[in-house]
Amino acid sequence: MHHPETSLALPPAIHRLKFEELFYLQLDILRSAAGRRRDNEGYIFQKVGERFMQFYNTCLPFELTEAQKRVIREIRRDVGSGRQMNRLLQGDVGCGKTIVALLCCLLALDNGFQACIMAPTEILAEQHFATIREQLADLPVTVELLTGSVKGKARKEIMQGIADGTIHILVGTHALIEPSVRFLNLGFVVIDEQHRFGVKQRAALWEKNVRPPHVLVMTATPIPRTLAMTVYGDLDVSVIDALPPGRKPIQTIHYTQRERGYMYTGMMRELAAGRQVYVVFPLIEGSEESNLQDLETGYNNLCDVFPTFKIGKVHGRMKPADKDAVMQAFKRRELNILVATTVIEVGVNVPNASVMVIENADRFGLSQLHQLRGRVGRGSDKAYCILMTDSKLTDSARRRMAVMVESTDGFVIAEEDMRLRGPGDMDGTQQSGMPFDLKIANLVRDTDLMAAARDTAAALLEQDPEERLPQNAVAWQQLKFFKKSQQSFSEIS
Repeated sequence: MHHPETSLALPPAIHRLKFEELFYLQLDILRSAAGRRRDNEGYIFQKVGERFMQFYNTCLPFELTEAQKRVIREIRRDVGSGRQMNRLLQGDVGCGKTIVALLCCLLALDNGFQACIMAPTEILAEQHFATIREQLADLPVTVELLTGSVKGKARKEIMQGIADGTIHILVGTHALIEPSVRFLNLGFVVIDEQHRFGVKQRAALWEKNVRPPHVLVMTATPIPRTLAMTVYGDLDVSVIDALPPGRKPIQTIHYTQRERGYMYTGMMRELAAGRQVYVVFPLIEGSEESNLQDLETGYNNLCDVFPTFKIGKVHGRMKPADKDAVMQAFKRRELNILVATTVIEVGVNVPNASVMVIENADRFGLSQLHQLRGRVGRGSDKAYCILMTDSKLTDSARRRMAVMVESTDGFVIAEEDMRLRGPGDMDGTQQSGMPFDLKIANLVRDTDLMAAARDTAAALLEQDPEERLPQNAVAWQQLKFFKKSQQSFSEIS
């Protein structure tokens, strides 16, 4: 490759080295997946019992979509197989992943096991807890919440309840993975917004029972299809690809600062119709060095522009109880406008909110913009997402704004996000940029070659699962050489 005799000799040399990198990457992933499926016995959920059926027949707030029913069938097949389930559930914001997860938790309960749901923030954990407890009010199911804010006598009682089995479903944050949290018989784990947790944190839940419990990891940040077979090559992937009936596409508009008046006019129209508005800022407070919009200044400006409407604010420096009080007031429609930072990025569900304004939208990545947009459009009303930026933008920022305006499809946005940012480190812990172990191949541009490498790796593994055939000795030896340089977390969901 470095010294080709002719220009025609260069492309085959590059192709050969790219293929080798991708081949060993795929062989490692497929080998890990095969080993996990072979070695990890799983608890068997043999029956669909009373709690599942009662909830399904009498408590469901809406008819499940065909996509939701298909995913539940896939999960039931997994948990009845005798092998530990390790499944990724992808679906756009608002598609109904949580109700699927809850039904599967009830399946665990009907088979004598406990379940837990881990969320990345207290706001999201508290919302899951409130929603689930309300939905299960008529069933003999005990649901509790464990976060860092739960202390003293209440925490002690929860610890006792999960240890003796009187608590059936535990909802919480990182607090769930503390060593002091001991379940009587944990059989099913749901990890929401899984990309917000480190692999070591997620792995800690594997140790909460004698055998690893079944694991369902969920994300509303879709993984590009070209990347999913690499990043999650060892997980089974389910996709909810349909929104509940009645949902309308969110209209996204990009305004520059000189068009701010149009944005205020649109806000006023929606507020006058009785609907609510989010306004998100990248910073809590401004500084002399920064020309970004900040929450405190923005809050005061909005109070001047909309003096007859009630405005609240929520951000990460507030105490959890204060944040929750503001969020609940917004949910009860006691506030018309909620000024916030990205603490409201995931999970907040206020169907009456119809406008999401994102200030300095060019400072956010595509996946984060898509998540924020997903906070509106959760009711039957027409919804809007307004992207506010300066008129001077980088080419990358201008492209991100254009993608958001053109598409509401999370998978399309994820593909573009990968093209702009790079796919991240798949087996390690790096979050963006190209993987350090791929020096020539490119996961964005070489997707066809990656698929061919995966097929070749799968054929070799099928031919030589015990890694003993002499004709494959060099391949297995080279794989071990590659793996020495990095710790692999690929087997952890």
